[in-house]
Amino acid sequence: MSIELNNESGVAVDEDTVQRLAAFALDAMHVHADADLAIVFVDEGAMEQLHIRWMDEPGPTDVLSFPMDELRPGTEDEPTPAGLLGDIVLCPQVAEEQARTAGHSTLDEMLLLTCHGVLHLLGFDHAEPDEKAEMFGLQGEILAGFAAQRRER
Repeated sequence: MSIELNNESGVAVDEDTVQRLAAFALDAMHVHADADLAIVFVDEGAMEQLHIRWMDEPGPTDVLSFPMDELRPGTEDEPTPAGLLGDIVLCPQVAEEQARTAGHSTLDEMLLLTCHGVLHLLGFDHAEPDEKAEMFGLQGEILAGFAAQRRER
């Protein structure tokens, strides 16, 4: 699995842990080992430009996902085909503010946002209550599994 990270934000990010979480999430969703994912960290100005351009909403946001090959989750017996999963763009500054409000670390917020972005790339959404319940349920399971794995190390 190819997960490329690029930090253009000017903020230090624990890229190794973010990359491990992304790999864990993709594995949990049975994404083919030859799938490609890019994660980019940008500053608030760059994120605001993307937010306006793609969502027509002002101000920076925390995470944006840009699917490429529209891959969907696989199963243990039949993983998703190889391909370009897409790009996740994260803003560490927004994540830091949200982490403070939520009462957890910026890294925990970055992991949550990375997982959230991966699920969006795989076609999950949270516009409707049932979609939100499914997506946030999966997100919680993946993050809990990753946290358990980190504790075992």
